[in-house]
Order: sequence, then structure tokens, then C-alpha cells
Amino acid sequence: MNDIKNIRNFCIIAHVDHGKSTLADRLLEATGTVEKRRMKAQYLDQMDLERERGITIKMTPVRMRYKHNGVEYTLNLIDTPGHSDFSYEVSRALAAVDGAILLVDATQGIQAQTLANFNHAKKAGLKIIGAVNKVDLNPYGADEIAKSISELTGEDEKDVLRVSGKTGQGVEDLLKAIINKIPCPKASKIPENIYDKNIFQALIFDSFYHEHKGIVANVRVFNGSLKREDEAYLVATDTKFKVKELGHFAPELKNDEIIEVGQIGYIATGLKNPEVLKIGDTISGYTQHIQDYKQLALSGYQNPQPVVFVSFYPEEADDYESLKMALGKLKLNDSALKFEPDSNEFLGRGFKGGFLGRLHFEITAERLEREFNLRTINSFPSVSYKVKKRNGEWIDVDTPKDFPADYLEVLEPVSKVEIVTPANYLGAVMRLQENFRLRDINTRSFGNSIVLDGTLPVAELIRDFDDQLKSVSAGYASLSYEVSDYKKTEVVKLEILVAEHNVGGLTRIVYKDDMEHEARKTVERLKELLPRQQFTQAIQATIGGKIVARETIAAMKKELGNFGKNGGDRTRKMKLWKKQQRGKERLKERGTKNKIDIPAGVFKELLKK
Repeated sequence: MNDIKNIRNFCIIAHVDHGKSTLADRLLEATGTVEKRRMKAQYLDQMDLERERGITIKMTPVRMRYKHNGVEYTLNLIDTPGHSDFSYEVSRALAAVDGAILLVDATQGIQAQTLANFNHAKKAGLKIIGAVNKVDLNPYGADEIAKSISELTGEDEKDVLRVSGKTGQGVEDLLKAIINKIPCPKASKIPENIYDKNIFQALIFDSFYHEHKGIVANVRVFNGSLKREDEAYLVATDTKFKVKELGHFAPELKNDEIIEVGQIGYIATGLKNPEVLKIGDTISGYTQHIQDYKQLALSGYQNPQPVVFVSFYPEEADDYESLKMALGKLKLNDSALKFEPDSNEFLGRGFKGGFLGRLHFEITAERLEREFNLRTINSFPSVSYKVKKRNGEWIDVDTPKDFPADYLEVLEPVSKVEIVTPANYLGAVMRLQENFRLRDINTRSFGNSIVLDGTLPVAELIRDFDDQLKSVSAGYASLSYEVSDYKKTEVVKLEILVAEHNVGGLTRIVYKDDMEHEARKTVERLKELLPRQQFTQAIQATIGGKIVARETIAAMKKELGNFGKNGGDRTRKMKLWKKQQRGKERLKERGTKNKIDIPAGVFKELLKK
């Protein structure tokens, strides 16, 4: 029988690239969870994509065992991402644990996502243990960073741990602090009208698809126990299933006979339809005595709302069904991914996806290619606008081609941003207001750094704000954001015409002050990319029917012979010229009436940033 008093469930939270995964490696070594001969860097980062980029994309759970004062403890760790686009991963991990290690790089100090993750952990009611990482480098100012962590968490400065994910220094002290400071799990309270107080109750915080086991749910058990072959119930979708397998993460799947209260593990449902399992749902034990399972639902966490929309089209039209299946499987372990069918007159059938940020959709595109061997073409990223029509009705528009031509008012999503920068880069960061709509800035001191709070439209955020911030601060400034509100804006619908034919896939919504620049840039790029035809092609950028930028691709020329040098009759040459001109006019007329053929490769090149 599992002793709940000897279980500790915790996660590691930090800013991106502060050494979470490397510290997790040392924890795996110190507890003997992974043999040294099997150990590799970033062991918990299972995807090649994570290793190549050097960032954690997916949270990864693992069970460790550690003996302290003669008692063996079960330590369930969830390694979490650090980038703002994957903050939803962190929120799911926080709902499944009782404590968190707040890790800060001794060479970089507290940064934007450090503060954001700390606030989320505090709001979740978790016990937070502060730790300074990379102390093996003997960095200048490590004590100041420890003091800043102490002020942030409210713990005594001497209790802020000094560790090294590289050498393992301080890891034993960290393990002891986890046991001594993080509380053991507590069983949830079962409603009075349910007589079975030991009924199984678990929160689904992640899931994935296994070819033989079906949909596998990653769970934190809040009450009761469950065995293989038991009947269980998905509360949100009213679905009953028989448990095919269950167990824990080592970090590979390791099956057990039973999973009990307080534990973190997995349940193989055997179900094949991704739509029946929702992340954040509750799995309960099944019994005919319960009429309403909704009363057993755990609070969990709120599902994030996508703010960036991008359409994906398969390079090969025959891959449409494969793309649909791949997106369904990705959605199982990415609760923020939303998608629906879409179509494009040049690229064919595809899917419009909703994402939390630019990196989120870039990672999704790479995963489609690597994990499912699907190459895709994506549209321009766009955001969801609230538009008030002439009749007073408000509508949500997240596809540029659906943006109405006539309206009264437009609201755009705005994010609260928090920027942490060294004081000597403050001026350069403030100058970003010249190129981006960064507004309502307030500054405050935090240790040796300056924290800027402000607002920034999401449309500006997904352009290249983060890259520009890193550029002007030599990489020292950091950013965290949270979509907070909708505010009135002035935007226009930019449409592109090729040979008088509207190319819907290139339609965009742009800020009014940027429209001429974006229009000019687009037509110039199209002139470079589009193949020449036997007739002249006009490339026009229009706003409300008015042409704001134009380029022309000249028709291909055909050599008519060198009449002049060999004494040929010039009148013959003139007749041929006129005949060719009439032919080009007919081709041009036919081109404007019929569908213009724009190669998929042109879209792909044009959509590159």
C-alpha cells in the first residue's frame, strides 16, 4: 500500500535557458533513476527538436526514489518549458504538483519569465524553493541574485540553495529541501452524496497517442486507486472505458498493478478517437450508483485561448487526410492547439490552426515534418479581431479574407508585457516604441535590473518584437507576456491582385500607419518570385479598392530575327511585332478572366520571414 506521506510532487520552473533540464539530469543521477551509462544531456527532453534548439517544449514527468534518514521517498518531478509561448505547459504542471523549484541562472539573474512563473506558482498555492544555478562558474553577483530570490519568495536568504546542474554541486541539499519543505499530497474531498469516499479521481494534465495502447492520459491522482482492467470514466465527454494499462514514468513508461492517491502516472485507455479525451478533464472510477459524474470533476486549470492563427496546407494535396490525423494526435499532448478545416484557391485544402504565439506554430510545423513526415505551407500569421458591423453586430474575425469591407469599429487583442533589462540598455529598449506600438510603460528597479511593464498589441508581438528586443540589448533583456484585453485600433485590409485577379491567400490585416510599407514590400517581393508569362502581369496592392502599390512583370520576349544586319525587309518585322502584340493582348485578357496559376513554391518563399 502506498504511503502518501512519503510522496513529493514538484516541478522546476525558470526562464528559458536557465538550466532546468541540466539540473533534472543531475537529479536523475543522484537518485539512481537513470544509470550513468544511459545518461545523456537533456535526458528528459525526448524530442530531437528540443535538443537542437536547446529548449524544453513539452513538460516531462519522471518518478524518482530517494532515501533520507532511513525513509524511502517517492519524488515525482515534472520538467517544464521556459518560453512564454509554452506557459500553458507550465500551468498544467502546476495543477498536478504541490511545490516548485524556482531556478535562476547565476550569470543572468532573475528575468521576465522567472517572475511570470513565480506568480503563477504562488497563485496555485505551491511551496516554492529558490535556487541559484551555475554556481560552479563562480559568477560575480551570485549573492545579490540569492538576495533577490529571497525578497521575491519571502524565504530567508540562507535558505536559497546554490546548485550546479553541470557538476551536481548542491543537488543533495536540494533533494533534502524537497523532502523537508514541499508538503505531501492530500486527498480531495468527495461530495457528501457519494457513499464511496475512496472512489478514484485523477486530473489529466497531459496525453499522447500510442499505436498499441491507444490514447494515454498523464494523470495526478487526487483520490482512491485504480487497477488494470478496472472500468473508468471520462467526466467531460461522458465516456466509459476499460483500463488497458497503467503505471509511472521512469521516464519511459513502466507498468504497475495499481495507481494510487498522491501519485503521478499514466493510464492507457485503449481509446482511438482523440476527441473523447480532453486535457484538464477528470478520470473517475466507474460505478452504476453515481447518476451525475460532473460532481466529481476536479478544478484543474483553464484552457488557454489561442491568439495567433495560421493556416497549414500540405505540399502534396494527397496528404490532406494524413495532415488531419497528425494534427489530431498533436492535439492530444498540446491542449492549446486548435484547428478547423480551411481552403485556399491555390494551395487546396488545409487546416486553420490557433496558437499561443509565433514559436508555438513554428514548433508545430516542425513537429509535423519530423514526427509525421509532412511538409506544409503556412499562411501569414494573423490575430483575432472583434469587428462591429454597420448593423451594430459584433463578430470575431481571425481570417483576413473574412474581414468585412465596411464596419464601424475594430478591437484588437493586447498583451501585458514585462521586460527585464540591465539598466545600461534601458534607453535602447525604450526606443523600440519608435517601431512597435509599445505603450503605457512603467518602470521599476529590481536588484541590478530595470523592469518595464507595458502593453503591446499581439499583432506587433508576433512580428519580430522578441528578436528586436534581444538585438538592441545584446541578448540581455528578456520578455514575458500575457494576453489581457481588447482595445480599439485602426487597421486596414490589404489585398493583392495579380493580373487583376485577387489572390485571397495573400490578404492581410495591417495597421493603418504601416499599410504603404507592407504593400510596397509585398509587391516588390512578388515581382521577384512570380514566373514571367507571355503577357504583362500587373501586381497591385489594394486597400478598399484603392491601389496603394504596383509592380509590373514584363512579358517574355521572342526573338524575331536580325532583319537589319542581313538587309531583311523591316516591314515584315513590324508585321510580326504587331501580330505578337495582338497575341499578348489576347493572352492577357484570357489571364484576367481565368484563374491565375501561382506555384505553391512562390507562396512558401513569400511567407518566409
